[in-house]
Amino acid sequence: MNRKLLFSLLACVVMPAMGQQLLTLDSCRAMALRNNKQLSVSRVKQDVAANLRKSARTKYLPHVSALGGYEWTSKEISLLNDDQKASLSHLGTSLTTGIQEKAGEVMQQVPQSVWDMLGTMGITPASIQGEMGKVLGPMGVSLNQTGQRIVDAFRTDTRNVFAGAVMVTQPVFMGGSIIAMNKMAALGEQLAANSTEAKRQLTLYQIDQAYWQVVSLKHKQKLAQSYLDLVKKLDGDVQKMIEEGFATRSEGLSVSVKVNEAEMAMMKVNDGLTLSKMLLCQLCGLPMNGEVTLADEEKDDLATVELTPQVDVEQAAGNRPELRQLQNMVDMSRQLTNILKAGNLPQVALTGGYLVSNPNLYNGFQKRFDGVWNIGVLVRIPVWNWGDVAYKVRASKGATTIANLELEEAREKIELQVNQSVFHVAEANKKLELARASTRKADENLRTANLGFSEGVISATTVMEAQTAWLQAQSQKIDAEIDVRLSQVNLQKAMGTLE
Repeated sequence: MNRKLLFSLLACVVMPAMGQQLLTLDSCRAMALRNNKQLSVSRVKQDVAANLRKSARTKYLPHVSALGGYEWTSKEISLLNDDQKASLSHLGTSLTTGIQEKAGEVMQQVPQSVWDMLGTMGITPASIQGEMGKVLGPMGVSLNQTGQRIVDAFRTDTRNVFAGAVMVTQPVFMGGSIIAMNKMAALGEQLAANSTEAKRQLTLYQIDQAYWQVVSLKHKQKLAQSYLDLVKKLDGDVQKMIEEGFATRSEGLSVSVKVNEAEMAMMKVNDGLTLSKMLLCQLCGLPMNGEVTLADEEKDDLATVELTPQVDVEQAAGNRPELRQLQNMVDMSRQLTNILKAGNLPQVALTGGYLVSNPNLYNGFQKRFDGVWNIGVLVRIPVWNWGDVAYKVRASKGATTIANLELEEAREKIELQVNQSVFHVAEANKKLELARASTRKADENLRTANLGFSEGVISATTVMEAQTAWLQAQSQKIDAEIDVRLSQVNLQKAMGTLE
């Protein structure tokens, strides 16, 4: 912060205690930059764009996600059908029955002579069947139980399923979409910064316009007061001359009309000054009814004639934030085209993680949590989309062409604006020189007219004409000085160097 601005801000703090605020152009600019709401919005948008750029950077990094869920179903998954379950449950009964039936068939094929011989030893078919029943009976029960255990072991019990997973995904090749997205986010941040700079320069331009408008009206207020004092003095002199018989009543009425006109002009200037100060206070964030005094109000010369600056149009085009914004839009449109082109390119990603479930399938169907690590490669290759991506790419290229044309048009307009601003600076300097020359002549004309009137050789009408000419010359001088200031501000804005 330079000393001039520091002094201006200190004056803004100290002067309210005295009932008046002394404002310089630099202090008004500083307060306007702090108070402007749109500029604050632009700064917030710039922070938003910076966070979006940081978000786009994360697309290069692996992403970890955790999933969990529970599901209830009315039926469980069954690996065995009902007939298989029944067969396994009655496995022992079926087996022992079959053995007994087969044994009966075998005993029927044994000759009777054998049975007669065996009968002498107490062995008969019935005794054999009885002994077999004693052996096969317990074995059948045991086999039935074993079959039921097999059926129970094949139960999945999937009516209540708990599952969870932790997945890691690392993009490898996304068709260039991540790179284009990051470039687009960086361009978005630049666009927000350029937008902030454009609004900053617009704020400075508006405060300069309001400041010099107040200064101009303040000087015109003094001029109007001086003119009113002149015509009032003339009116008093004419009234005395009428009383002495040296002037006519018609001359007195003409001077009275001029007094009324001067009072009317004074009222208009006062009203305009009040409204202009209200605008300046609003831009600075001050109370609109506050009493403020501008540092340039008391200066006799508001501007000096300067040499017409030599400007570089190409440098001006590089400085203008509006052009940089349009260039950002062109570049963002191109990156959007690259993102759309990625829709026709293969995409590759690495995946890995840990999957857990209950019941789990890793050691039969167990009613407890268990999981497995996994790693894989995911490849997506677009095959056919009826030209959807191609149409979008063509539309995006059309938008890029439009943005380029708007950029070229803006560049041409800025070139014209710079040249016009240079011309206006030179024209304002010439007007200021002519206005100062006219002022000197009007001062001399008024002096000689007043001298002639006091000597009685010039009429009141001639004095009023001299006063009117003096008023017009002084007013033109004020306008010329303000025009020099504003033309310089316009040139700075056109060059993009308004600081």
